[in-house]
Amino acid sequence: MLYKFGTFELDTDLLEFRVSDKVRPLEPQVFDVFRHLVANADRVISRDELIDVVWAGRAIFDASISSRINAARKALGDSGKQQALIKTVPRRGFRFLGNVAIAN
Repeated sequence: MLYKFGTFELDTDLLEFRVSDKVRPLEPQVFDVFRHLVANADRVISRDELIDVVWAGRAIFDASISSRINAARKALGDSGKQQALIKTVPRRGFRFLGNVAIAN
């Protein structure tokens, strides 16, 4: 599946994140967090859901999630202060705010 938003593309078949048609490498867990947020842009994703999807339910520290979210934001040119594309919803989780189009 190919998700497009602004100058960004997330290709889940090729496992690539592209900015202006140039591949920008992401660590596997960052890619998985990013993929789940983008694929579910219409809703808030809880930390528990991210743990289930990305870490297969393994016990992890909250800092692990925070560092992956921060890395995803950095790849987008976003920050925890701006939260232009990845918004933290206090006590609920995270929501992707980009206008996502699915291309074939």
